[in-house]
Amino acid sequence: MVQRQLPNPAELLELMKFKKPELDGTKRRLDAALTIADLRTIAKRRTPKAAFDYTDGAAEGELSLRRARQAFQDVEFHPGILRPAPQVDTSVEILGGPSALPFGIAPTGFTRLMQTEGEVAGAGAAAAAGIPFTLSTLGTTSIEGVKAANPHGRNWFQLYVMRDREISYELTRRAAAAGFDTLQFTVDTPVAGARLRDKRNGFSIPPQLTLGTIINAIPRPWWWYDFLTTPKLEFASLSTTGGTVGELLDAAMDPTISYDDLAVIRDLWPGKIVIKGVQNVEDSVRLRDAGVDGIVLSNHGGRQLDRAPIPFHLLPQVRRAVGDDFTVMIDTGIMNGADIVASIALGADFTLIGRAYLYGLMAGGRRGVDRTIAILRTEIERTMRLLGVASLSELEPAHVTQLTRLVPVAKSVSDAVVR
Repeated sequence: MVQRQLPNPAELLELMKFKKPELDGTKRRLDAALTIADLRTIAKRRTPKAAFDYTDGAAEGELSLRRARQAFQDVEFHPGILRPAPQVDTSVEILGGPSALPFGIAPTGFTRLMQTEGEVAGAGAAAAAGIPFTLSTLGTTSIEGVKAANPHGRNWFQLYVMRDREISYELTRRAAAAGFDTLQFTVDTPVAGARLRDKRNGFSIPPQLTLGTIINAIPRPWWWYDFLTTPKLEFASLSTTGGTVGELLDAAMDPTISYDDLAVIRDLWPGKIVIKGVQNVEDSVRLRDAGVDGIVLSNHGGRQLDRAPIPFHLLPQVRRAVGDDFTVMIDTGIMNGADIVASIALGADFTLIGRAYLYGLMAGGRRGVDRTIAILRTEIERTMRLLGVASLSELEPAHVTQLTRLVPVAKSVSDAVVR
């Protein structure tokens, strides 16, 4: 028989402690975000559709992006037991310098359109976390502005080769003069991918107002207040700013770029140079033999060629082909610290986050980017402890199995015959 008694008021007070209300709305929202997906939900609620879709979307049917994210979900970890790791070391040496975490911030264009703090928020958060920040050629903060926001940290610059080569050469010189230590030479954008969300939304720089965009903006006055009361939105490195994303890219990019262009940029650039947008084993080996400092396995976040190879699936093959001493980085699809741990285990030296950073930025500006980094850091540390490893160097392929949904169809001899 259960014994019952009247509750003791003093004991009730101990059991019923009310949480102190948080009056700072941004902090309250960000504290409630436990995952990058949570930040995405907040970002979608607070950002006009055209700007959010530019970040969230990909090319054509968006198959490349979905497959890349699915590849990380289709991972089976193999933890070791009775291997205590009360403290874990998440630091790495990458391209001649340190990073406190095994990821940096990837180059993103139009960033101040997502949230007005833009690249300054990203660079400042990267500085505070001790990780590299990458400025895009299509960034909305200048090279010098990023340097001012991250004066003592590691700044990298992502370079497109333009039709007017002198623009690219001058950007290279400016980044070197500002002390950027690594150049990401991007090779997967000879022309713009078909980003259908942007076309349907009429997304452009500067934003074009329609009845639909005005209606969509009504519940988001804070975004428009920031947009209208801060400096004009424009590319910091390009003089041409009018048009849709595809029009701007097609007008600026040159589909004839080649190894000759790479040779010219290498002569201009005094620091490390990595090739971003590599998507097969053969090119990886050729670039290693050409003497570059590293590569980024990437399909541009699924924003260029739809149905492109999945970088995470490609990673083990590339690592075996290029050997252990060549720098291999990876991006596309990373939404969790476990994705980063799996990448390191399968041979990546480093990873880059793009959308995850932008979701945080849209959710809460600089504090939102800080929250992105904090979430990923916690997930990395927890995953490492659960695997029984105390440092990233202890991760190895045996810790991960890649489960596959997309298996190539075997080609018969008759299929190989050219008809």
